[in-house]
Amino acid sequence: MAKKKSIISWIAYAATLVGFTTYVMLDTFVLPRVIDSDADKMNMSLFESQAPTENIQSGTESGTAAVTETLSTENSYKDENISIELKEYNAHATAIYVADVQLSSAQYLKTAFANDSYGRNIKDKTSSIAEDKNAVFAVNGDFYGARESGYVIRNGILYRSSGDSSADVLCIYADGSFAITNSKEKNAQELVDEGVWQAFSFGPALVEDGSVSVSEKDEVGKAMASNPRTAIGIIDELHYVFVVSDGRTSESEGLSLFELAQFMEGLGVNTAYNLDGGGSSSMYFNGKVINKPTTNGRSIKERSVSDIVYIGY
Repeated sequence: MAKKKSIISWIAYAATLVGFTTYVMLDTFVLPRVIDSDADKMNMSLFESQAPTENIQSGTESGTAAVTETLSTENSYKDENISIELKEYNAHATAIYVADVQLSSAQYLKTAFANDSYGRNIKDKTSSIAEDKNAVFAVNGDFYGARESGYVIRNGILYRSSGDSSADVLCIYADGSFAITNSKEKNAQELVDEGVWQAFSFGPALVEDGSVSVSEKDEVGKAMASNPRTAIGIIDELHYVFVVSDGRTSESEGLSLFELAQFMEGLGVNTAYNLDGGGSSSMYFNGKVINKPTTNGRSIKERSVSDIVYIGY
């Protein structure tokens, strides 16, 4: 009888352990959990100290501009505040898409969460999030939801203050300037107090002070050497480049971090930063996905992500 009770107890314990482990795995990787359901907000007070642009509407909720004229083609867009020009390159047997972006204010360089919600396992396609925001242009962000640490500051709002000591942090300030830091140097609240508009925790930094800052051996985690990539860089005041490369197919091999950094350096950037890549790498412009995103190389389709970086009102 005692032996039978022991077996029953062991089975009950094993069932409980399996059930708990399954729940933890589902909670971590599958089950959506909204932490902030009002994530569609912006700290526009960061721009109050800056000289107002003539066409900024006073008294509007988001401080957006009144656009009086728009010129748009298949590969370009221009109005009073936003200028975008797309170009396609081929280097290292890889298709590379570049958006040259010039703005009148950094307030038009925005971010958005999937389903307007900050949380865990909340995802949507880059194009879908961009369409919801009426974005002119967008790329995937840093996929903050795939990690439990790393600063998350979006549109001037602090969402996550736990740092990742191993990650470079890209800070975009309200004046449009870039800076690379880490959680050992500054905490998240210090960055907000300094006027950081966006902060990303992925990396690494690719170019600093105009020079490549990664080596040929650097890589993201256990990723393959050649991959689809997404990166953002700054050339000078309010002048940016967004780069997305295809990869993992016979038509486009993909880039190593070093190759991506060299390419960004060749564009004349002062600072460049690596965002999430692989199947996440997507570029959206004027209602269309420009590149050919793929996770496995066998099918061309977007991977759902936690967040995007976009240009728009």
